[in-house]
Order: sequence, then C-alpha cells, then structure tokens
Amino acid sequence: MAIALLPLIAILLGLGIWQVERRAWKLALIDRVERGLATAPGPAPGPAEWAGITTEATYRRVRATGYYLPCRTKLAQAVTDLGPGKWVMTPLVTDRGFTVFVNRGFLPEGRSLPDCTSAGAKPVSVSGLLRLSEPKGGFLRANDPAADRWYSRDVGAMGRGLPQLAPYFIDADRSGDGWPRGGMTVVRFPNNHLVYALTWFGLALLTAWFAWWAWRGRGDA
Repeated sequence: MAIALLPLIAILLGLGIWQVERRAWKLALIDRVERGLATAPGPAPGPAEWAGITTEATYRRVRATGYYLPCRTKLAQAVTDLGPGKWVMTPLVTDRGFTVFVNRGFLPEGRSLPDCTSAGAKPVSVSGLLRLSEPKGGFLRANDPAADRWYSRDVGAMGRGLPQLAPYFIDADRSGDGWPRGGMTVVRFPNNHLVYALTWFGLALLTAWFAWWAWRGRGDA
C-alpha cells in the first residue's frame, strides 16, 4: 500500500507546484493591469500591430477618434450591478482609416436607442480599455448572427463586411449620466492560488504520513 501511494503523492505535489506557478502568473497579471489602468490612454493599435495583440495587451487604456456607424450597432447580452440589459457595440471608423468596435456602455432592459438614421456622422473621441474579441458566444449560448442575437462581444461576427476591422474592441469610459453608460468594466481577478497550493501540499504530506505508517506497520508485522 505504501508503494502504491507514491504516485498519488507525486500527483499532489505536482498540483501544489502548479498552483504556486499560477499564483506567480496571477500576481504578474494583476500588476500589469493595475499599471495599465494608471497610465494615460495611448493610440488604439492600428492594422500593423494587430498580429501582435494578445491577452498581454488587454485592459490597457487606449483612445480613438473618428465617427460612429450607428446603424451597424449590435446589442450583446449583459448582466451588471445595475441589473440585466445590453452592451451597446457600435463600430467607429477612425481617422486613421480602420474600424474598431466600441462598447459604448450598458443599456438597461426596457430602454432603447434613438433611431440610427437620425444620427449624423459627427466626429467623436473615445477613450477606454482595450478588450479582445469574445468569439462564439456565452456559456451554453451560441451567438446567432442571422437573428441578430448576441451573447458575447464577437467583433468579427458583428462587423462582418466592415473593412479593416480591428480584432479587439474598446470598453468606453463613462461620459455623462445618460444611456448607454460606459465605464462599467469589472476589473477583478480572484487570487486563491495560495490556498489551493497549501491544500494540495497538505494532502501530499498527509498521504506521505499514511504511506510511512503503512510501511512501518508492515515492518512491525
């Protein structure tokens, strides 16, 4: 029995080490995001930079100027501290020639947007957080582009046909008290890896003690 427990001890130790590594990764992520949130917005990445955009670029502050395409707005399901509603995703044609979706903010259930045809092409300047596209859909709910039903902010599908569409979107900062309301991005990263690591190491120690006890019992016999 003692010998049979040795692989289990190795597995438990491996899980503990993995959680220690995950904790180091999470602390680095939190530090990177906090530093990004504290910096002034930089230019939104253009086409030449898109290939290099990874999760390391998320939650950094960016800005873009141009004009909206309000009739290409898509509404994605949202649940916030203000209740259920929609994220208002509108493409922005930048003055640099490419298009990027902007999450203009939260729109509560029961509220609607103005008629898109009444909005002119007014120049706007947007600042906010860079976020990567969310393809396919939400948990157990696939996006249905044909029915214009969106459970995630999949900018590739939302903007199909738009030229030079960025593979990310901008979570706009809050501007005023009207709707849609920006600045509602939740930046929170749970970090329980130390507890998990201590749990796995503790189980490994307990299993090792039991293996020793079983081996000693065999010797005494």
